[in-house]
Amino acid sequence: MIRSIVTDIEGTTTPISFVHRVLFPYARERLPGFLEANEAHPALANVPEPKLGTLLQWMDHDEKITALKAIQGEIWKEGFTSKHLVGEVYADVPLALSAWFAAGLRLFIFSSGSVEAQKLLFGHTPAGDLTPKYEGFFDTNIGSKKESASYGNIIHALGNQPDEILFLSDIEAELDAAAAAGLAVCQLVRPEDKTIPSPRHPVARDFHNVSSLFGLPCE
Repeated sequence: MIRSIVTDIEGTTTPISFVHRVLFPYARERLPGFLEANEAHPALANVPEPKLGTLLQWMDHDEKITALKAIQGEIWKEGFTSKHLVGEVYADVPLALSAWFAAGLRLFIFSSGSVEAQKLLFGHTPAGDLTPKYEGFFDTNIGSKKESASYGNIIHALGNQPDEILFLSDIEAELDAAAAAGLAVCQLVRPEDKTIPSPRHPVARDFHNVSSLFGLPCE
Protein backbone atom coordinates (compact mmCIF):
# COMPACT_ATOMS: atom_id res chain seq x y z
CA MET A 1 0.00 0.00 0.00
CA ILE A 2 1.33 3.44 -0.94
CA ARG A 3 1.53 5.71 2.11
CA SER A 4 3.88 8.44 0.84
CA ILE A 5 4.40 10.08 -2.56
CA VAL A 6 7.63 11.85 -3.49
CA THR A 7 7.49 13.98 -6.64
CA ASP A 8 10.10 15.49 -8.90
CA ILE A 9 9.33 18.97 -10.30
CA GLU A 10 10.59 19.56 -13.87
CA GLY A 11 8.65 17.39 -16.31
CA THR A 12 6.57 15.97 -13.46
CA THR A 13 4.58 18.73 -11.77
CA THR A 14 5.87 21.60 -13.89
CA PRO A 15 6.68 22.06 -17.60
CA ILE A 16 10.40 21.71 -18.27
CA SER A 17 10.16 24.84 -20.40
CA PHE A 18 9.17 26.95 -17.37
CA VAL A 19 12.65 26.63 -15.88
CA HIS A 20 14.48 27.45 -19.12
CA ARG A 21 11.96 29.98 -20.41
CA VAL A 22 11.31 31.89 -17.18
CA LEU A 23 13.45 31.01 -14.15
CA PHE A 24 16.92 30.73 -15.70
CA PRO A 25 16.72 34.01 -17.67
CA TYR A 26 15.40 35.81 -14.58
CA ALA A 27 18.31 34.59 -12.46
CA ARG A 28 20.91 35.18 -15.17
CA GLU A 29 19.86 38.80 -15.67
CA ARG A 30 20.08 39.55 -11.94
CA LEU A 31 23.17 37.48 -11.07
CA PRO A 32 25.77 40.31 -11.45
CA GLY A 33 23.79 42.56 -9.13
CA PHE A 34 23.36 39.74 -6.62
CA LEU A 35 27.10 39.06 -6.50
CA GLU A 36 27.88 42.74 -6.06
CA ALA A 37 25.44 43.04 -3.16
CA ASN A 38 26.33 39.70 -1.50
CA GLU A 39 30.12 39.35 -1.67
CA ALA A 40 30.21 37.43 1.62
CA HIS A 41 27.36 35.04 0.82
CA PRO A 42 28.22 31.58 2.28
CA ALA A 43 27.44 29.76 -0.99
CA LEU A 44 30.11 31.78 -2.80
CA ALA A 45 32.83 30.13 -0.72
CA ASN A 46 32.27 27.04 -2.87
CA VAL A 47 32.44 28.87 -6.21
CA PRO A 48 35.85 29.12 -7.95
CA GLU A 49 37.05 32.40 -9.46
CA PRO A 50 35.91 34.12 -11.57
CA LYS A 51 32.69 33.68 -9.64
CA LEU A 52 30.35 35.31 -12.17
CA GLY A 53 31.85 33.39 -15.07
CA THR A 54 31.77 30.11 -13.17
CA LEU A 55 28.14 30.54 -12.11
CA LEU A 56 27.06 31.50 -15.62
CA GLN A 57 28.84 28.45 -17.03
CA TRP A 58 27.17 26.20 -14.48
CA MET A 59 23.83 27.79 -15.31
CA ASP A 60 24.36 27.31 -19.06
CA HIS A 61 24.98 23.60 -18.48
CA ASP A 62 22.18 23.27 -15.89
CA GLU A 63 24.67 21.85 -13.39
CA LYS A 64 23.08 20.34 -10.26
CA ILE A 65 25.48 22.14 -7.91
CA THR A 66 24.18 23.06 -4.46
CA ALA A 67 25.92 26.48 -4.35
CA LEU A 68 24.39 27.50 -7.69
CA LYS A 69 20.93 26.29 -6.69
CA ALA A 70 21.13 28.23 -3.41
CA ILE A 71 22.01 31.48 -5.20
CA GLN A 72 19.37 30.99 -7.87
CA GLY A 73 16.85 30.31 -5.12
CA GLU A 74 17.55 33.62 -3.42
CA ILE A 75 17.20 35.54 -6.69
CA TRP A 76 13.94 33.77 -7.45
CA LYS A 77 12.69 34.56 -3.94
CA GLU A 78 12.73 38.25 -4.79
CA GLY A 79 10.87 37.51 -8.02
CA PHE A 80 8.12 35.45 -6.40
CA THR A 81 7.61 37.73 -3.41
CA SER A 82 7.41 40.76 -5.72
CA LYS A 83 4.94 38.83 -7.95
CA HIS A 84 7.21 39.18 -10.99
CA LEU A 85 7.28 35.37 -11.05
CA VAL A 86 4.39 32.89 -10.80
CA GLY A 87 5.03 29.17 -10.41
CA GLU A 88 3.68 27.00 -13.22
CA VAL A 89 2.15 23.60 -12.48
CA TYR A 90 0.16 21.30 -14.73
CA ALA A 91 -3.62 21.60 -14.25
CA ASP A 92 -3.95 18.03 -12.95
CA VAL A 93 -1.41 18.59 -10.17
CA PRO A 94 -3.41 20.72 -7.66
CA LEU A 95 -6.45 18.45 -8.02
CA ALA A 96 -4.46 15.27 -7.45
CA LEU A 97 -2.50 16.75 -4.56
CA SER A 98 -5.74 17.76 -2.86
CA ALA A 99 -7.22 14.28 -3.30
CA TRP A 100 -4.07 12.53 -2.07
CA PHE A 101 -3.69 14.89 0.88
CA ALA A 102 -7.35 14.48 1.87
CA ALA A 103 -6.92 10.70 1.78
CA GLY A 104 -4.07 10.93 4.29
CA LEU A 105 -1.18 10.29 1.92
CA ARG A 106 2.08 11.97 2.92
CA LEU A 107 3.45 14.20 0.15
CA PHE A 108 7.06 15.23 -0.44
CA ILE A 109 9.24 16.88 -3.08
CA PHE A 110 12.71 15.72 -4.17
CA SER A 111 14.27 18.11 -6.69
CA SER A 112 17.73 19.36 -7.64
CA GLY A 113 16.45 22.89 -7.03
CA SER A 114 17.00 24.17 -3.50
CA VAL A 115 14.32 23.62 -0.87
CA GLU A 116 13.83 27.39 -0.81
CA ALA A 117 13.22 27.46 -4.57
CA GLN A 118 10.80 24.53 -4.31
CA LYS A 119 8.73 26.29 -1.66
CA LEU A 120 8.68 29.50 -3.69
CA LEU A 121 7.43 27.75 -6.83
CA PHE A 122 4.68 25.81 -5.04
CA GLY A 123 3.84 28.72 -2.79
CA HIS A 124 3.01 31.04 -5.71
CA THR A 125 0.96 29.12 -8.29
CA PRO A 126 -2.21 30.13 -10.17
CA ALA A 127 -3.98 27.58 -7.94
CA GLY A 128 -2.69 29.31 -4.81
CA ASP A 129 -0.22 28.15 -2.17
CA LEU A 130 0.27 24.38 -2.52
CA THR A 131 3.01 24.05 0.11
CA PRO A 132 0.60 23.08 2.95
CA LYS A 133 -0.10 19.87 1.03
CA TYR A 134 3.57 18.86 1.28
CA GLU A 135 4.96 17.44 4.50
CA GLY A 136 8.59 17.89 3.46
CA PHE A 137 11.07 18.95 0.79
CA PHE A 138 14.39 17.38 -0.24
CA ASP A 139 17.16 18.77 -2.45
CA THR A 140 20.72 17.73 -3.37
CA ASN A 141 21.83 18.14 0.25
CA ILE A 142 20.38 14.65 0.75
CA GLY A 143 22.25 13.32 -2.29
CA SER A 144 22.12 13.05 -6.07
CA LYS A 145 18.80 12.13 -7.63
CA LYS A 146 20.57 9.50 -9.73
CA GLU A 147 22.11 7.62 -6.78
CA SER A 148 20.17 4.96 -4.89
CA ALA A 149 21.75 6.01 -1.56
CA SER A 150 19.80 9.28 -1.78
CA TYR A 151 16.53 7.37 -1.78
CA GLY A 152 17.80 5.31 1.13
CA ASN A 153 18.21 8.60 3.00
CA ILE A 154 14.64 9.55 2.10
CA ILE A 155 13.35 6.18 3.30
CA HIS A 156 15.08 6.79 6.63
CA ALA A 157 13.69 10.33 6.87
CA LEU A 158 10.11 9.23 6.11
CA GLY A 159 10.11 6.12 8.30
CA ASN A 160 8.06 4.15 5.75
CA GLN A 161 8.89 0.79 4.26
CA PRO A 162 10.49 1.30 0.82
CA ASP A 163 7.55 -0.19 -1.09
CA GLU A 164 5.16 2.17 0.73
CA ILE A 165 6.80 5.13 -1.02
CA LEU A 166 5.94 6.08 -4.61
CA PHE A 167 8.46 8.23 -6.50
CA LEU A 168 7.28 10.20 -9.55
CA SER A 169 9.75 11.58 -12.09
CA ASP A 170 10.19 11.99 -15.82
CA ILE A 171 13.87 10.93 -15.72
CA GLU A 172 14.57 7.24 -16.24
CA ALA A 173 17.94 7.31 -14.39
CA GLU A 174 16.25 8.79 -11.31
CA LEU A 175 13.56 6.11 -11.42
CA ASP A 176 16.27 3.45 -11.75
CA ALA A 177 17.99 4.75 -8.62
CA ALA A 178 14.74 4.94 -6.63
CA ALA A 179 13.68 1.46 -7.74
CA ALA A 180 17.10 0.08 -6.74
CA ALA A 181 16.41 1.39 -3.23
CA GLY A 182 13.09 -0.47 -3.20
CA LEU A 183 10.68 2.39 -3.90
CA ALA A 184 7.64 2.05 -6.14
CA VAL A 185 8.17 4.30 -9.16
CA CYS A 186 6.27 5.80 -12.07
CA GLN A 187 7.47 7.89 -15.00
CA LEU A 188 5.51 10.98 -16.03
CA VAL A 189 5.47 11.19 -19.82
CA ARG A 190 3.79 14.49 -20.57
CA PRO A 191 3.39 15.28 -24.29
CA GLU A 192 4.44 18.91 -23.78
CA ASP A 193 7.83 17.82 -22.42
CA LYS A 194 8.50 15.25 -25.16
CA THR A 195 9.63 12.71 -22.57
CA ILE A 196 10.79 9.35 -23.94
CA PRO A 197 8.89 6.51 -22.22
CA SER A 198 10.97 4.08 -20.18
CA PRO A 199 10.74 0.39 -21.05
CA ARG A 200 11.56 -0.52 -17.43
CA HIS A 201 9.01 1.41 -15.38
CA PRO A 202 5.27 2.15 -15.25
CA VAL A 203 4.37 5.20 -17.33
CA ALA A 204 1.63 7.79 -16.73
CA ARG A 205 0.52 10.78 -18.80
CA ASP A 206 -0.57 12.83 -15.75
CA PHE A 207 -1.31 12.57 -12.02
CA HIS A 208 -4.85 11.28 -12.63
CA ASN A 209 -3.32 8.42 -14.60
CA VAL A 210 -0.93 7.80 -11.68
CA SER A 211 -3.95 7.47 -9.37
CA SER A 212 -5.54 4.92 -11.68
CA LEU A 213 -2.35 2.87 -11.98
CA PHE A 214 -1.71 2.67 -8.22
CA GLY A 215 -5.28 2.63 -6.89
CA LEU A 216 -5.06 6.11 -5.37
CA PRO A 217 -7.90 8.62 -4.95
CA CYS A 218 -8.17 11.05 -7.86
CA GLU A 219 -10.91 13.48 -6.77
